[in-house]
Amino acid sequence: MWKGRFAQETSALVQRYGESVSFDWRLYPHDIAGSIAHSKGLLKAGILTSEEQQQIETGLLAIRHEIESGNFEFKESLEDVHMNIESELTKRIGPAGAKLHTARSRNDQVATDVRLYCRAEITRILDLISAMQAALVECAERGGDTVMPGYTHLQRGQPVLFAHHLLAYVEMLSRDFDRLTDCRKRLNVMPLGSGALAGSTIIIDREFVAQQLGFASVTQNSMDAVSDRDFVAELLFAISLLGVHLSRLSEDVILWASAEFGFVTLSDAHTTGSSLMPQKKNPDVAELTRGKSARLIGNLMSLLTLLKGLPMTYNRDLQEDKEPLFDSIDTIHIALQVFTEMITGMDVNRAKTTAAASDPMLLATDLADYLVNHGVPFRQAHEVIGKLVAYSIEQQRAFGDMTLEEFQRFSPAFAADVTACLNLETAMAARKGIGAPSPQNVKAQLARWRKALTPE
Repeated sequence: MWKGRFAQETSALVQRYGESVSFDWRLYPHDIAGSIAHSKGLLKAGILTSEEQQQIETGLLAIRHEIESGNFEFKESLEDVHMNIESELTKRIGPAGAKLHTARSRNDQVATDVRLYCRAEITRILDLISAMQAALVECAERGGDTVMPGYTHLQRGQPVLFAHHLLAYVEMLSRDFDRLTDCRKRLNVMPLGSGALAGSTIIIDREFVAQQLGFASVTQNSMDAVSDRDFVAELLFAISLLGVHLSRLSEDVILWASAEFGFVTLSDAHTTGSSLMPQKKNPDVAELTRGKSARLIGNLMSLLTLLKGLPMTYNRDLQEDKEPLFDSIDTIHIALQVFTEMITGMDVNRAKTTAAASDPMLLATDLADYLVNHGVPFRQAHEVIGKLVAYSIEQQRAFGDMTLEEFQRFSPAFAADVTACLNLETAMAARKGIGAPSPQNVKAQLARWRKALTPE
């Protein structure tokens, strides 16, 4: 493609070092779509005749069909997906194919292709997030009114519904959904027509081409347009944070599935055994997802490091943006799919969660609230209950086994009705503030999410 300037063939080693078609071939549907739209822009500008434009479009669609059928040979010597397609098109249709690259560069071509690719992949990820949320809601509904301990510092804190715990992750995934939706809006701007860096003296109706490709608008600075990879960084960040959320859920599932907790049972289809220990049933899906989140973060760091020292405008370094992007897309796709399957097959063990939630210490804060409701300042109430807890541990007697006289040793504000707040069912029903885990609240949240996740 640059034979006019060079008298010597490119070294085979340089070709192998610089090729990207081994991984950027997957951009082919977007490259072809962009080229067809560009050809229509060239037709509108009078560069192509109707016959030439039709030859180009027909030829490109035939090439796309061959690629999809596995019958197209990508050549390393042609460097990338763009030159492979253009070269084959020109070989097939002649001069019309050679006109296709008028008023564009590979710089704005690849920037357009990657935006089209990211836009399509975000749509797929959004569907997978919704499916994951639906699986969590369904699992929460199967858990019903199951109560379990809520934890801070991995120490038992207060009682919550199992469903409330799962719905926390539905909320996290909702934020991921929104971030990706916002990212898609920002990247939906077309750089095609920016040329290598300064546009072209051959004027193409860029807004017309953008409409052909479904872009909401066109870029306003040609130098920024070809060098911008902010949209890739933003997408990789959103995917990384989504991966972190899956990793946190993985950690909960790993703990819950252990013999020490025993809160959930994972299906045989989503666990593995040991080559040595026949009794083992390992939560490998959760462990792998926890591990792959590090990979997603690494891809983001790789891209940011790549971008930080680049001068304007296009630099060959930017070829290195695609492998981290492709890897993160592939990784989050399979992670969401397999995790959704695993959650669908996960069952809560009510006997284990009920036994853990029966720990009377979980209601220590409720006792403090009781004192507050009887006129005791909270900090004083906190101290009183702290001493009561120490007494309970020393005497090895639960709160429910203590007499009113014992309670009143620590505060005269205790009355005969203190035992009412030590009832777990009553304690859960009392947590009815917005966002709190009362059965009534959780039921309403499940209904809200069911409705939100049901396709219209």
